[in-house]
Amino acid sequence: AALGEAIEAAPAGGARAVVLSGRPGMFSGGLDVPSLLTLDRAGMEQTLRDFFRLMRALAASPIPTVAAITGHAPAGGAVLSIFCDARIMAEGEFRIGLNEVQVGLSLPQVIHTALARVVGERQAERLGVGGLLVPAGEALRIGLVDELVPVEGVVERALERCRDFLKLPPRAMATTRALCRAGLVEAFDRQQGTTFERFVDDWFGDETQGAMRALVARLQSKSRG
Repeated sequence: AALGEAIEAAPAGGARAVVLSGRPGMFSGGLDVPSLLTLDRAGMEQTLRDFFRLMRALAASPIPTVAAITGHAPAGGAVLSIFCDARIMAEGEFRIGLNEVQVGLSLPQVIHTALARVVGERQAERLGVGGLLVPAGEALRIGLVDELVPVEGVVERALERCRDFLKLPPRAMATTRALCRAGLVEAFDRQQGTTFERFVDDWFGDETQGAMRALVARLQSKSRG
């Protein structure tokens, strides 16, 4: 919720571009599954609405947004990146992908739309249905990210990419950018309230709950190890 508000407020605050970054080695691990498992239905629906607001804020931002993918970016981390204008990722043994299906979640339509916009329909199907987390080199090859740089240079390269946007004639750049991203914004506006209800129904279903609790158990085991 706070990040969505910050993205929405950035232009009025004088920002001309935005960089999303994480700590070295981990851009974002996505939504906090152990915390989500403690929520009731109303709490889960509100969390989902906040997350969709954040995605739409990135999609509809009137200023360029660049993801500085400083390491691993599973699930929600990858989702945020595909709504940005560009993605700069750390080279090395890092992985990125939408692994929702692997943990028992269906991919929402608007996220598939954004993924297909970035990598094309065939790769979106392969990545989405398989819930794949791909290495950085493959992510570059299929267009899921735009560049690979050493981890210590990811944020600076993302800032350079923003400066490249801002070197362009501003009105022409902004107008053309809005035209190119209009379909992405419309994908949210076509969305019906049943999207949240269906996702929450799935979330509290036996299949998803079982997969999520198994995920938490694996993470805890890894942490102890």
